[in-house]
Amino acid sequence: MSEGVPTAETRCGFIAVIGAPNAGKSTLVNKLVGAKVSIVSHKVQTTRSPVRGIAIVGQSQLVFIDTPGIFAPRRRLDRAMVHAAWGHSGDADITVLLIDAAKGLDQEADAILTRLADVGPRLVLVLNKVDRVRKERLLELAQQCAGRARFEATFMVSALTGDGVGDLAAHLGRSVPAGPWHYPADEVSDAPMRVLAAEITREKVFARLHDELPYAITVETTAWQERKKSVRIEQTIFVERDSQKAIVLGHGGRTIKQLSMEARAELAQILEKPVHLFLFVKVREGWGDDPERYRELGLEFPKD
Repeated sequence: MSEGVPTAETRCGFIAVIGAPNAGKSTLVNKLVGAKVSIVSHKVQTTRSPVRGIAIVGQSQLVFIDTPGIFAPRRRLDRAMVHAAWGHSGDADITVLLIDAAKGLDQEADAILTRLADVGPRLVLVLNKVDRVRKERLLELAQQCAGRARFEATFMVSALTGDGVGDLAAHLGRSVPAGPWHYPADEVSDAPMRVLAAEITREKVFARLHDELPYAITVETTAWQERKKSVRIEQTIFVERDSQKAIVLGHGGRTIKQLSMEARAELAQILEKPVHLFLFVKVREGWGDDPERYRELGLEFPKD
């Protein structure tokens, strides 16, 4: 980690991005950073542990924390993720509440607004997916939210297209505290590449098999060998039952071959060199109740 840029003009701050599942948090963070640092899926609760993406806006370094979606938890893993989301929000310099404008103030968004009073004074409201909603409805939604919490600014964006994201970034750049940068200027995430590679494969699994698999699968990078002109990577996809293993493998191994091809193509683009990716599937029963797995994800293990 860098000691920062020793310039009096510099600013640096941590910005937690919170919201309900599928509000577009990961898409927004990726757009703000200008690189893929968090995976995106239509499956709820894709982001499990907080992911940090780093952007430079003028003389300001913005450290975005993409948190798990906040919803009414049912299982232990759910509770750990929601607890992490609120915890990072409370520790951040600024909390950005992202609301899916197309859904409006549904039950999940309403519950988040109710609790926001406990977060702190620095709140920014962002209405996402504004291209799907009439302007009159957007203004009404903004007024409803403003009546529930004290937001210092409100932005209307499309995280997918980038519309309005530049204005949001400029505001955050002006608003974070003065101080040295915490990371090197060319760093876009504090996550090791091995972790991002595993997340990219998990994204491909969800994209292809989201109707057939529960989200409680995980991917681990077990080997990483840098060669002169390529990278050799081994990863294991962990599922909870033999029936899920069969789904991931597919008839004659066709599904896992397709998953490997899709993940390999994206990793080669990121690493800017050929990638040799080898995927394996193993059954790990009850991993959702194993404290060690939670520590690996950077989550606190709920005891009850």
